Amino acid sequence: MYKLCSHGAKVLLFFDIRKFFCNYVCIYEIFFVPLQPFLKKEENMTILCIETSTSVCSAALCKDGTLIKQLINREGSNHARLLPLYLEQLMNEAREQGLTIDAVALSEGPGSYTGLRIGTSTAKGLCYGLNVPLIPVPTLRVLEEAFLSSAETNHSDSILFPMIDARRMEVYTSDETGQTRAIVVENESSLYTGNKEAFYFGDGAAKCQSVLTAPNWHFAPDIIPEARFVGVIAEREGVPTDMDIAYYEPYYLKEFIAAQSHVKGLK
Repeated sequence: MYKLCSHGAKVLLFFDIRKFFCNYVCIYEIFFVPLQPFLKKEENMTILCIETSTSVCSAALCKDGTLIKQLINREGSNHARLLPLYLEQLMNEAREQGLTIDAVALSEGPGSYTGLRIGTSTAKGLCYGLNVPLIPVPTLRVLEEAFLSSAETNHSDSILFPMIDARRMEVYTSDETGQTRAIVVENESSLYTGNKEAFYFGDGAAKCQSVLTAPNWHFAPDIIPEARFVGVIAEREGVPTDMDIAYYEPYYLKEFIAAQSHVKGLK
């Protein structure tokens, strides 16, 4: 189990996941003391996983890095409505199997600003409600895991470029050094100048096919970030020891700039 520095405070929390965002009904037996940093857990975990960084919304329940159940929607723009419902079903599944949720894992970005905020606020609420730690996982690593799980050959010598759409010809990806960047893709040299086999995939990849035409460059279609791969990485990495859930923010990469509302009376 995790060791907590909670000074013996006891909290009885009733959590209605259908009214997830900020609608809690709490009965405090004594008083609430904010959660302190968790120590890394050594044994295997049951993890509730969330992925909302793109137009695809998914949630999964994983045990020891193995998928128990995943719910996914590829139609887009339904994250705020579907995610609480998915999580409720997964928590019921865990309860039926006699499992206790040990952590919440979140695809942290980069990606859609709105999607990331929905996933982050939901994950933080779950962590406080269930009194469990948060495990953020980089979304580009989730995409890489999805690609490698679908590949029929070994790609240990290949260069991988997971791509998340960032509007126009810009994508969020990893450059040749492995650094995460927002890059305008004009040709192959925008990303990589070597001769190794290079594979690019994700929702930002298809639009790059017209400029990535060298014979050693390969487009892999239908690769999306899924919550089940968040769970695989979270189990592998474990719980961070310096996570302060209250101050955690998603990894936007580019600064978020809110657009002016066109609704009359709102600015």
